[in-house]
Amino acid sequence: MTLKDKIAIVTGAASGIGAATAKELAEAGATVIVADVQKDKGEAQAAALRDAGGKAHYLHVDMTDAQSIAAFADAVQTRFGAPDVLVNGAGWGTTHPFWEGTPELWDKIIGLNFIGPMRLTKALLPAMIRRGSGKIVNIASDAGRVGSLGETVYAGSKGGLIAFTKSLAREVARYQICVNCVCPGPTDTPLMAAVPEKVTEALKKAIPFRRLGRPEEVADAVLFFCDDTASYATGQVLSVSGGLTMAG
Repeated sequence: MTLKDKIAIVTGAASGIGAATAKELAEAGATVIVADVQKDKGEAQAAALRDAGGKAHYLHVDMTDAQSIAAFADAVQTRFGAPDVLVNGAGWGTTHPFWEGTPELWDKIIGLNFIGPMRLTKALLPAMIRRGSGKIVNIASDAGRVGSLGETVYAGSKGGLIAFTKSLAREVARYQICVNCVCPGPTDTPLMAAVPEKVTEALKKAIPFRRLGRPEEVADAVLFFCDDTASYATGQVLSVSGGLTMAG
């Protein structure tokens, strides 16, 4: 796979699946925009990619803030032009009974996981349409496909992102823009580290591979959708869950 001379944006690229995705895109030859709200970690990630021989730049973005997203999109297009690849990878959630949540928490989860990606996609899409090409990959979650105990609002936001992916894919196919979705199952990320150990161990027992996924295994799936190898795949939802979820 090669993404030489391509401009690729990865949100949430300072850690976890986003960082693994940024690394693989850089290794494939793309100039990667490391987009994250964490300035120090984002700059360190971009520097690490450059030290490894890749091309990478950090740009700040808060995916829960409309003005920050608009400023980020303007900065990217001013410096680099229309992006070839957009990976909406930033995401977050908590585990608790639905009735213990608050409207403020719901707003944060839905804003980061669903509204933010829609806003950023809308800001960047016109330039992709004018060029007549592009790859958009949304990182959702299997929680959005099959539900998840204690993550009701998170699952709802990711389910919305899945539906958004399929619908947008229909709208922009005429412009040769592919829109696909990768749904990780339980993966060894900082978000998973916050889950109680007994829950993590129960998940491992339920997963046919008997282990959590690795961020780079999810990144492999994202890379496939970003490459021209997947030029005829759009509106697809790919689960990377070690066999935990096998529903169509």
